[in-house]
Amino acid sequence: MRFLERLKQGPPILADGAMGTMLLAAGLPAGRPGEAWVLERPQAIAAVHRAYLDAGAELILTCTFGGNRARLHRLGLQDRVEEVNRRAVEIVRAVTGGRDVWVAGDMGPLGELLAPFGKRTYAEAVDLFAEQAGALASAGVDLLYVETLSDLREAQAAVEGARRAAPHLPLVVTFSFDTHGRTNMGVRPEAVAQAARQWQLAAVGANCGATLEMTEEALRRMRETDPDLALVAKPNAGLPRFTETGPVYDAGPLQLAEFGRRAIGLGVRVLGGCCGTTPDHIRALARAVRGGVKPAGPPPPAR
Repeated sequence: MRFLERLKQGPPILADGAMGTMLLAAGLPAGRPGEAWVLERPQAIAAVHRAYLDAGAELILTCTFGGNRARLHRLGLQDRVEEVNRRAVEIVRAVTGGRDVWVAGDMGPLGELLAPFGKRTYAEAVDLFAEQAGALASAGVDLLYVETLSDLREAQAAVEGARRAAPHLPLVVTFSFDTHGRTNMGVRPEAVAQAARQWQLAAVGANCGATLEMTEEALRRMRETDPDLALVAKPNAGLPRFTETGPVYDAGPLQLAEFGRRAIGLGVRVLGGCCGTTPDHIRALARAVRGGVKPAGPPPPAR
């Protein structure tokens, strides 16, 4: 309940930044999901959580973005869903100690299309999300956080599964807008806002995304559709350029902080970072979130 109360009043909640970006820098092989290190190198994941806590984050996502059975199957861990998710929560809790923070059980998409575009049925999707949500809830997360969605039907399956397994936990859902202001499945921000009200989510918003401007415009359109929504902004560090050593993102900490100031002006209540962001980005956001800043005027047009 304290999380829900903070969404309604007080300063915005500062969330953490990218996990994958930090693990790649620590030596995670490209293409290998971070969930593998939950069991193999938990100390590396703990170091990332600790860095974000030291930067000022008060909402920490577990390293379980791909912790559902469908994605874990690619690692040969499909029968260890409960173990992977439980260990990920334990890693965060061991790092947070007595700090006054929230642990969010992170849930990503299944990584496959639902019927009729793919083979996975809606009912199967609900079961997969419920399995992961149940494991995270049993491990003691404070809320469930479903992110980087692009399909409303998959989002609805995630909501249904989460509610079946953990009806007592607050539920946050965010979509990625990266195709001319829509998700790659063509979903508009207005439709997300309407669904969020119907599903009675604790908060809804945008994460990842093609550009800061596109994420910002999506948030604006959600706000215009339903001014009472609690919004979440967790964008990438701008647009990536792919080099021989990996992706390089064009938005530094100061640029993300400027985005944060404008997001606060839009009424965003949870603010953090996604791909390409680091503890330096979150430290800059902390100054924007906690500095009593005023809206910095209208955002640049979406591109």
